[in-house]
Amino acid sequence: MEVRYAAFRQVTRMRSPFIRIIIGFIAVVLPVVAVQWLVRQLPLPRPAAVASASLLAAAVAYLMYRAYVRLVEKRELFEFGRAGALIELAAGLVLGTALFASAIGILVLVGSYRVAGAGTLSDLAVPLAAAIAAGVVEEIVFRGLIFRITERSLGTFWALAISAVLFGLIHLVGPRTTVYAAIAIIFEAGILLAAAFILTRRLWLCIGTHIAWNFTQGGIFGVSVSGTPSRGLLRGTLSGPDFLTGGAFGVEASIVAIVLCVSIAAVLLILARRKHRFVLPFWRAQAERSGDSPRAPIAAPPARST
Repeated sequence: MEVRYAAFRQVTRMRSPFIRIIIGFIAVVLPVVAVQWLVRQLPLPRPAAVASASLLAAAVAYLMYRAYVRLVEKRELFEFGRAGALIELAAGLVLGTALFASAIGILVLVGSYRVAGAGTLSDLAVPLAAAIAAGVVEEIVFRGLIFRITERSLGTFWALAISAVLFGLIHLVGPRTTVYAAIAIIFEAGILLAAAFILTRRLWLCIGTHIAWNFTQGGIFGVSVSGTPSRGLLRGTLSGPDFLTGGAFGVEASIVAIVLCVSIAAVLLILARRKHRFVLPFWRAQAERSGDSPRAPIAAPPARST
C-alpha cells in the first residue's frame, strides 16, 4: 500500500505534461458538466435555467481549478493573482468589445450587416451568462491547463500552436460548424487568447477578451456565436459571401474578424517577446544551461507575479 501511494504521489507531482493536463481537465470539466446538467433538471424557465447553469459553471470551473493547483501542483494560483487583476480584466473587456465592434463596422460599410429589429434589456441575460461561462471555463482549460503545462516542456511556440489547434478543433462539435470555421478559430481566437496569456502570464486579460467578444456578438449585435443563434439588443442579419460574413457559423469565421484578431495577436506577441515572456523548449533550455549552445536564449522564463 505504501509503495502504491508513493507511486501515486510521483504521478501527481506532474512528471508528465500529458498526465498533468488529463488530471486538470478531469478535475475542471467533469464537475462543470455535472452542475450544468443538474441545474437544467430543475423546473425553471429555459432562459433562467441556461443563465443559472452558465454562471454556476464558471464558478465551479474556477473553484475546481484552484483546488487542482493547490492539491496537485502544490503552488500558488499565480495565473489568478489579484494585483492588477481589475486592470487586466477591464482591458480584456475593452479589447474584445472593440475587436468585434470593428468587425461589424467593416461589414456594415460593405453592406453585409444590417439591423432588422431591436430586442429588450431582458434579452441580455442569457448571452451575458453564456459569455461568462465560455470565457472562464474555456480559458482555464485551454490557456490555464493546456497552454501553460505544454509550454513548460515544449516552449512557447509549440504550446501556442498545440493549444490553438485544439481550441479550433473543439469548435467542430458545435452547431453549423465547418472545417473553415474551425481553422478561423485557430488563427483568430486560439492565437489571440494565448498571446494575451503570454504577455501577462495571467488569465484575466484573456478571460475579459473572450467574455466581451462572445457577449458583443450575441448580446449586442444579435448574430450567431460559434454557430449558435443568439437574441440580443439588436436583431442583426448578415448577407454576402461566407468568407466575408462567416456564413451560418457567424462573424467569427469571417475573414474580417480573422485579420483583425491576428493583427492584434501579433502586437501582443511582439510586446511579450520584448518583455522576455517567451519560454524555450526543454531541450534548448538544457543546452543553454549546459553551455552546449553558443546562442543566447530568446527569452527568459515567465516571471511569477501575485
